[in-house]
Amino acid sequence: MAGKKNTSLDRVLGRLDALDSVNLTNLVQRLARERGLFEDIFNILQEGVLVIGGDGRIEYANAAAQRLIGLGQDEVAGQILWRLVPGLRMSLEAALGDDGLSATPVVAREFELTYPEPRTVRLYMVPFRPEGKGAPRRFAVILSDITRDKQSTEERIESERTSSVLLLAAGVAHELGNPLNSLTIHLQLIERRLKKLRLAGADRDATALQDSIRICQAEVQRLDGIIGHFLEAIRPSPPDLAETNLAEVLAEVLRFQQDELADRGITVEAETPAALPGVMADHNQLKQVFFNLIKNAVEAMKPGGRLRVWSRADDDWVYLLFGDSGSGIKQEDLVKLFQPYHTTKVGGTGLGLMIVQRIMREHGGQIGIESKEGVGTLVTLQFPRKDRRVRMLQ
Repeated sequence: MAGKKNTSLDRVLGRLDALDSVNLTNLVQRLARERGLFEDIFNILQEGVLVIGGDGRIEYANAAAQRLIGLGQDEVAGQILWRLVPGLRMSLEAALGDDGLSATPVVAREFELTYPEPRTVRLYMVPFRPEGKGAPRRFAVILSDITRDKQSTEERIESERTSSVLLLAAGVAHELGNPLNSLTIHLQLIERRLKKLRLAGADRDATALQDSIRICQAEVQRLDGIIGHFLEAIRPSPPDLAETNLAEVLAEVLRFQQDELADRGITVEAETPAALPGVMADHNQLKQVFFNLIKNAVEAMKPGGRLRVWSRADDDWVYLLFGDSGSGIKQEDLVKLFQPYHTTKVGGTGLGLMIVQRIMREHGGQIGIESKEGVGTLVTLQFPRKDRRVRMLQ
């Protein structure tokens, strides 16, 4: 080929016919040493390196790549990358040309692996076609383990959120001020009346005294609730994950709340099949999520309202949806729902949905809320399936 630079190897290979057996043996040994050197270099890299054909068949994988995809040296050769990472080939279609080679210099994707261990991987794929007429198309693929980077980012976000909650402790102190003042006043009244009763030797004020005691009890309960929610928000416990059936946990919560729902005249329609795919979850934290959502829905509805719960699943996620026929939420309030201490309810703490969001994130899931005033609210919980191995990231 005109203009092609000949390397020392090209010059040697061009004289192969002239080599005797001794020189040919020396050449083979030299090539083996150089190949071993390059393999050693590739194997000490932290990034995974793959060479694949146009059909996704793996032709070479260094040690880091073998660890990331969970295959040994003897297992990786001939494997199809598209099968090891389902969804990758489809994800790349828009970036590939008609001949299967990338229409752009570099293609980058991120995906999650759950085998051989949970990891987040960034993939760079560079197309190339070796010189020579009819040479097959290939891709060089670089795999980087970015699990720690992702975790560090999530921990930093969580730390910032926790710090913001702590900064809002002044708001909690203000919220606690009113019930404390009320307690102080009514306790003083009790003390004065008790003194009078002792002096008069009568109990005519017993009824009024009982009313004051009842008010104190109610305020103590409200104070306890505020403190409890605050502590849950600033000192979250990590989930104790185990294989969990969402339908069973939901049924348990609905059984516990059935009397309250009946008293309020709320009709519940639950359509959650027992064969729903399993998820990894903390049983008690899930109950807390369901209690919060059902409580919010009930408080938003008048007697005769309807709460509908149903589910669906796809290859990656299990969805649980809560729809109520309540008053709905104003659009300007929707964006503030997960902010600490934002509430539209009298006596509310504004921490319930924040706690629900944190629990869902720690389970690898998400929460979404849609609402329309006068129509109702739809809350969608999204859980990763237990058997999910790979998920493509945006």
